[in-house]
Amino acid sequence: MKRKEFIALLLVSFVTACTTSTVNQQDASKVTLTVSVASSVQDAMKAVQPLYQEENPNVEIIYNFGSSGSLQQQIEQGAPTDIFISAAPKQMNALQDKDLLLTETRNNLLENNIVLVTSKDSSETVTFETLSTANLDNIALGNPDSVPAGQYAKEVLTSLKSYDKLTPKLVYGKDVRQVLFYVETGNADAGIVYSTDAKISDKVTVTATAPKGSHSAIVYPIAVVKESKNPEEAKKFMDFLLAEKTQSVFKDYGFTQPENQ
Repeated sequence: MKRKEFIALLLVSFVTACTTSTVNQQDASKVTLTVSVASSVQDAMKAVQPLYQEENPNVEIIYNFGSSGSLQQQIEQGAPTDIFISAAPKQMNALQDKDLLLTETRNNLLENNIVLVTSKDSSETVTFETLSTANLDNIALGNPDSVPAGQYAKEVLTSLKSYDKLTPKLVYGKDVRQVLFYVETGNADAGIVYSTDAKISDKVTVTATAPKGSHSAIVYPIAVVKESKNPEEAKKFMDFLLAEKTQSVFKDYGFTQPENQ
């Protein structure tokens, strides 16, 4: 091999090695965060995602939406998760009791309200107090065993002493969005959902807000999962969600800020 050819080959090898090294460094700096989020927060979370990634282009956010109970079970079964946002303390407490969270990261992210909705086309004007006597065939709510919105709905109806009477008419959804869908499509005459869900639909009418003191405070806790592969980046994303500028986005979607912030 001639000397010039040998030098050219060395240069090509050097450039290739440098390029490969740069690509590998870029790949190494890329972080993916999997965030398991209660369904009722999905629209707001989708809105804040690009804001965060604009400031942190090396971080990819992947959302896993579902009912809080289902997400809790997934984490217990080892599903890769960096952050959990629950629609009630119950599911977060269960994970904390099993030592599956970085407890020091736990905080209250948002608060919400429970409302009664009917289809826009409905002529029924009902309140929580008149549900048991209204001319309705079925009323949708989340499954109280796994869906926090359903748990709150049950608390409201129980406090009004109408839950047992209404049981034959109750239709249970796997999450609050399914409940909203039942009402929107006319498969339920009325439904009990979060005020934030009702706000995003132009197919339902809010007929009443749950009476004050009729249910537990609707708090959305957030925490980093102990098995997170990127706990520091997860904490940074949590800080971003708790920051005032991000809270203003959540407010646009109907959420309120917890008093502990």
